[in-house]
Amino acid sequence: MAVRGYVLIETDVGKAKAVSAAIAEFTYPGARVAVVDTVTGPYDVIVQLEADDLDRLGNAITEAVQKVAGVQRTTTCLAVRLA
Repeated sequence: MAVRGYVLIETDVGKAKAVSAAIAEFTYPGARVAVVDTVTGPYDVIVQLEADDLDRLGNAITEAVQKVAGVQRTTTCLAVRLA
C-alpha cells in the first residue's frame, strides 16, 4: 500500500523558488512528487510526496529532498487513514 507524506521545508532566505523548482523535477525510485507549493508562514515550501512504502518515502526525503541546495530543515507529516 502506498504511503503519503507532507514535507514542510524551511529554505535559505531567497531560495524558496529555486527549491520548489528543483523538487518538482526530482526523481527517486519508488517515490514521486504529487504537489509542490511555495507558501507563506513558518515554512517556505510544502511537498506532497507519495511512495511505495515508508522506507522509500524516508529515503526519498533524506537522500533527495534534504540534499537540494537551499533546503535548511524538513518536517514530515505522514498521512494516515483513520477507520
